[in-house]
Parts: sequence; C-alpha cells; structure tokens
Amino acid sequence: MYRIDLHAHTRFFHGHRRLGDVYDPLGGRLLAGVARARGLDGVATTNHDYYRAFDDGIAGVAVLPGIEVSTTRGHVLVVGPDPPNETDPGELTPGEVVDIAHERDCAAIIAHPYRNSTVREVDAAFDAIEVNGKHPRTREWVERLAEQYELPMTGGSDAHYPVEVGRAYTAVDVDEPTPENVVAAIRDGRVEPRVADWLPYRLIGRLYRYVHAEKDQLDTPDWATPGVGTPPEDD
Repeated sequence: MYRIDLHAHTRFFHGHRRLGDVYDPLGGRLLAGVARARGLDGVATTNHDYYRAFDDGIAGVAVLPGIEVSTTRGHVLVVGPDPPNETDPGELTPGEVVDIAHERDCAAIIAHPYRNSTVREVDAAFDAIEVNGKHPRTREWVERLAEQYELPMTGGSDAHYPVEVGRAYTAVDVDEPTPENVVAAIRDGRVEPRVADWLPYRLIGRLYRYVHAEKDQLDTPDWATPGVGTPPEDD
C-alpha cells in the first residue's frame, strides 16, 4: 500500500505564466520534499490547465503527471501517464475532459465536488471522486455521492503551498506507484482517501472555509438525511 497525494500544485499563485514556468521546477522539488518528510510515497502535480514534466525529483518519492482542468462546470483532475499539456479554462465540458483522460490512459477525478463546482451533477464516466484536503468536513457528502454513483474515492491536499502536502492523500494498493498502476488501482477501486488529523491542518481548513465562504464558492447537497445534510463539527 502506497500513500500518494493526488492533488497538488507547484506554485502558490495563479497567472504570471512566465514567472511560474521559472518557479515550477523548484515548486515540484518542494512538493516532493515535503511529501517525503510527511511519510508519503508520491505526489501528483496537478497544476491549473497545464502539465509540465519535472526532471528533478526526490529519492523515494514518485512524482506523478497530472493536470487540473477548469471545465465549464468546475474542476476535474486528470492523472496518469499522459495528461494533456494544456487546456483552455472554461472551454471543455466535464464529459469532454473524461474522454480526453481515457484516450490518454489517465483517470478522471471529480475535484472538490462541493466547492465552486457542479461537476458532480454531470452524467459522465468519471473514475473517482475526491475528498479534498481544504474541506475534509465534506467527506460524508462525498461518501454519499460515491455510493450513489458507484465511484471510488481518492484524497488530495489541493496544496498550493508545500506545507499543505499530505493534508489529504490516497492509500493506493499497487506493487509499484507508477502512473499506469495508480490509474488501474483507481479504476478498480483499490484506493482509499485519508485525511491527516493534525491541528495546523485543521486551522488551515477553517481559514479556507472562511475564504471560500466569503467568495460564495461553497455548496451544500440537494438532499439531506441525518448525519449527512450538515457537515460534522470539528473536534
């Protein structure tokens, strides 16, 4: 069993593409270094709407290719051996992204389904749904969705700052954490989301809830059942 953060970014800022291209290799090494320090076996680089390979890695940490695509309905993670190099934000539908992912032997994962997204409402052949590290208290909602759509769940920190790596990650049942093996494990359901219960992570989570609520980016389920309709309180 390997522990892999399937949602991380090499930069803490958006835009400024030229500056970002210079920074990305350092950001990739920082992600991998923090992943190793946290006892993880791998991390996927899923930058917004572009993928760039990184030659410099950290011994003992697999750096998996990926991209976070900004679709017409929200974000979809594409993780695997051959993600697209670049996508135009807001141009592709979720279904089109799923098709592209599968054509490239990658997994398509619904990212943060209850933050600034209606991807969860789309009828497409997604491979998994994410428990997002910025809002782990929505896990019960994600579990309900996963049961409804018969999808496995993955975990990812959604880290933009290296210190956030490992806040949520995925336990992956593979012999070796290659991109091909990880994709197969996701599709077979040999994955399990994990959330690190660490006080600094909880404090960061509260900060993100405030910020995203102020931006009116947080959603609630259309259904409500005991224990599901209201997020669990933090301990």
